[in-house]
Amino acid sequence: MTLPNRPLLFVLAAGLTGSALLLAPSPPVAAQAPAGQDQAQAQGAAPKPVPTGMVTIESDLQQADNQNGIVTATGNVRIVYPDRGMTATSRQAQYFSREGRLVLTGDVDVIDEDGQRLRAEKLVYQLDSERMLAEPPAGKQVISKFRLQQQGSAPPAAGKP
Repeated sequence: MTLPNRPLLFVLAAGLTGSALLLAPSPPVAAQAPAGQDQAQAQGAAPKPVPTGMVTIESDLQQADNQNGIVTATGNVRIVYPDRGMTATSRQAQYFSREGRLVLTGDVDVIDEDGQRLRAEKLVYQLDSERMLAEPPAGKQVISKFRLQQQGSAPPAAGKP
């Protein structure tokens, strides 16, 4: 299977703005050599792994239509993006490389390592404009769970309001 030139599929945005979970392409990351011990190591925490941009897609079937620029995964789709601590599941995922559009359909569930989550029947994401539309199952609602933060503000320290 030949993959498109764009970053394949999606990433859960770590800092959420707006009223829903957002999916976005991974920005390029430049590796830097540490100047001595970094703060995480000094405090005894394990250092964060260097981002790789790798996305794992598991499904019953995967196919690529290079002529039309469409990659499709169907049946028990599970997408894992460790760089952003994100996992998404659905019945089908389609990436339209020419339009820069990702469409997840059927029991869509996107969750990150902080427990932020989006559940819908269909999720359409435009990578270039970073716009998303989540549609509910018939007769139900889209459900999202996320932490609101003002731009430039850090979450409160443990035990402080």
